[in-house]
Amino acid sequence: MATNILMPALSPTMTEGTLARWLKKEGEAVKAGDVIAEIETDKATMEVEAVDEGILGKILVKDGTEGVQVNAPIAILVEEGEEVPSGDAPKAAPKQETSPESKPATGPGEQEPKAATAPENKPAPAAPAADKGDRVFASPLARRIAQQAGIDLSGIKGSGPNGRIVKADVEGASAAPKQAAAPAAQPQPAAAQAPAAAPAKAPAPTITAPHTAVPNSSMRKVIARRLSESKSTVPHFYVTMDIEIDALLKLRADLNSRAPKEGPGAFKLSVNDLVIKAAARVLRQFPNVNASWTDDAIIQYHDVDISVAVSIPDGLITPIVRKADQKGLAAISNEMKDLAARAKSGKLKPEEFQGGGFSISNMGMYGVKDFSAIINPPQAGILAVSAGEQRPVVKNGALAIATVMTCTLSVDHRVVDGALAAEFIAAFKKVVEDPLSLML
Repeated sequence: MATNILMPALSPTMTEGTLARWLKKEGEAVKAGDVIAEIETDKATMEVEAVDEGILGKILVKDGTEGVQVNAPIAILVEEGEEVPSGDAPKAAPKQETSPESKPATGPGEQEPKAATAPENKPAPAAPAADKGDRVFASPLARRIAQQAGIDLSGIKGSGPNGRIVKADVEGASAAPKQAAAPAAQPQPAAAQAPAAAPAKAPAPTITAPHTAVPNSSMRKVIARRLSESKSTVPHFYVTMDIEIDALLKLRADLNSRAPKEGPGAFKLSVNDLVIKAAARVLRQFPNVNASWTDDAIIQYHDVDISVAVSIPDGLITPIVRKADQKGLAAISNEMKDLAARAKSGKLKPEEFQGGGFSISNMGMYGVKDFSAIINPPQAGILAVSAGEQRPVVKNGALAIATVMTCTLSVDHRVVDGALAAEFIAAFKKVVEDPLSLML
């Protein structure tokens, strides 16, 4: 019996993807577990395995097709000798903004697109109250929910600080009967933004110089959107310290010289492995940094799961070392090498790069002296690690030479205050400069 092979959802946020290429041809036999295609999602390029066996009777979506909706048929699998049914390739995901019902719901941390025109027959948003001199204090999330539901914020009593209207207040008000069409309303622009008649996005710049236009991949678009949202919605705060790493380098060399070169117990430690372990140790001491912000509460994670930035051909991905504080240096080293290799070949599983409570971005291998990293929402912190280099330092009143690396902690100021950030990076400095504590 003919079976449709459907476009898989390879991440929770995926609604469409690009079918990068087929690894099987029409007429080839397919077994369960065979890799049949590569799909470019909003996170990475990933391999797709067959769940049934048979003959790949017909490919409905060709290599390089963009905007293929999740669960749309991409090929037909038939049994040996079975006739292939006729069928056309499914259309790509619609790009128009005219139908609110066709839009996927956004996740908790995602911002919905702005509408170019206001929907008809909907109550006015609460924002105009500011024009009358009665300012309505509400969180951005509460305003967005109210705009979607057609709720006038001026009639809601806020339960937040200083009477600020929060998400729970709007949800409580929305429990009352509303017009049937109200939930389907497109989001309206806030009063503080440009009028509705303004274009939704700035026109592309006119480029007259000779150039090559490289189309943005799904991953590049997601990176651009998430980092723009992070810098515009998360109040970043930075603390920087210079950390001497001579003792850490000596410990690394000693451990590597004792490590077996081959076999199950073989390992070769990098500076990054020791940094991951040190950060994990300090995060266990400071659970209020291993956290995320929500309007209702600060979420403190029970496990120390560290996302480590890895550069790949299409952009950046952050595989996760789970429960890093409970693992030894050799385990972290081997796991990180495996994750990085599979990240670069597009073979990570979604659960291996989704989540995490804290991030590390290390550019020391590129000789970078100092940089500040952008927070990866919904996490509240990311540690930027630079190159170790010999610098003049003062020890006991005398000039000396030490190997120093500069580390900058970027934190979400809604979660981590300045003093807490300073205490965290000071504790990290202490562990790195006394690395034998990592062996305990």
